[in-house]
Amino acid sequence: MTSSPVPAPQPDPAVDSAVADAFAGVPALDGELCFDAAALDAASTDFGRLIHRSPAAVLRPGSAEDVAAMVRHCRGRGLKVAGRGQGHSTYGQAQAPAGLVVDLGSLDSVEIRDHTAVVQSGVRWSTLVRATLPAGLTPPVFTDYLELSVGGTLSAGGLGGQIGHHGAQVDNVLELEVVTGEGELTTCSPTVRPDLFHAVLGGLGQCAIITRATLALVPAPHSVRLYTLTYPSVAALTAAQAQLVTEGRFDYLVGQAMPTPDGWTYFIEAAAHDGTAADDARLTDGLDHLSVAAQDVAYFDFLNRIAPLLDLFRANGEWQRPHPWYDSLLPASTVNAVVTRTLAALKPGALGASAVVLLYPVLTTKCRTPLPVMPDEELAYLFSLLKTASPGADSAEDMVAANRAQYDTTVEAGGRWYPIGSVPLTTDDWARHFGPFWPEFASARHRYDPDGILTPGQRIF
Repeated sequence: MTSSPVPAPQPDPAVDSAVADAFAGVPALDGELCFDAAALDAASTDFGRLIHRSPAAVLRPGSAEDVAAMVRHCRGRGLKVAGRGQGHSTYGQAQAPAGLVVDLGSLDSVEIRDHTAVVQSGVRWSTLVRATLPAGLTPPVFTDYLELSVGGTLSAGGLGGQIGHHGAQVDNVLELEVVTGEGELTTCSPTVRPDLFHAVLGGLGQCAIITRATLALVPAPHSVRLYTLTYPSVAALTAAQAQLVTEGRFDYLVGQAMPTPDGWTYFIEAAAHDGTAADDARLTDGLDHLSVAAQDVAYFDFLNRIAPLLDLFRANGEWQRPHPWYDSLLPASTVNAVVTRTLAALKPGALGASAVVLLYPVLTTKCRTPLPVMPDEELAYLFSLLKTASPGADSAEDMVAANRAQYDTTVEAGGRWYPIGSVPLTTDDWARHFGPFWPEFASARHRYDPDGILTPGQRIF
């Protein structure tokens, strides 16, 4: 926070009188309120590049108090507000048409305290782990892409290959500082305002904007022994993954499906912290794989290993194209049938040139927070179709329509949507999605955001 807040800039009445009226009399701020075209344009889109809705203003807060003050201002004028981390959503979730987008990237402080990290919500996970490693510590769970913000992934759930040991990222949060839809700056935890805590973690920004999180840390390994094991079928892959995640044999476990000229091939990526070649036989015994390869990688390089591939996507233009992603969680009892049928039915162009198909196990018993919602079985699988509307592929609109059909298939199979992708849902769909937690979630929404101003892009209420 700066030592003396400065008056917030006012929009030029000659440009838009409605905007000028809406933001007249805003309070003094530690950060800045932006009305320029560049700021508005950046906040009007996201990684998906499917939905484009411009806000009236963008707040780059210098403090959590800035966020609270502007939420109160917007509530008094009936303006919508959305928090935005790195804008990695794919269907306009962090947009606020004609309202205020809070660019949380300016809230970027990190403090390491014993075995915890106190982190403002705009901090990227790559920044956090670089801060924890000198102390010999690490967050226990990471998503594959480290350049996402702490606030962003905690608002969704934060799934990663360490989930079999540590749950999701939301399961490793000790305390939150948030701004509610009433503009109240407050803290919550499992014992202090637990209803708010459980509605915010994985709550998609519907009850409050996260401004700070206190996260548990664990001892960090120095290196990783990374294994790649190939399999001939979905059933063979999931059987091996079920065995491994139940035994806890590896510290990290994910899987993918890759198209080949003859169909599909399937592989597991599994990692042992501080493992060596002497561990190979023990770790890969009895897994019925077609082949296995192993390599030793420094811990940070392991966490950040997809960065070179993303640099390639940026260079060839794929990163800048529309990304109609689909992410789901399928129960173990139906995963083989759904995935096998889905992949067999995919036609050329359905996924795009740089698409990734993820398939890996989730022990739902390790996921202790009510959100994100999990299937009603002890073992589930994340099944993701990370599509890109590449030149010559299906259109983005066709991919979104296919996502909706896939969502219906998922629900029929007892699965759940992991709500970060591109699927048009109705309020009834959302109520069905949240299941038994829906009444509590809706009650928290009305309690903490009674005027319904927060995060309209999720289209839940």
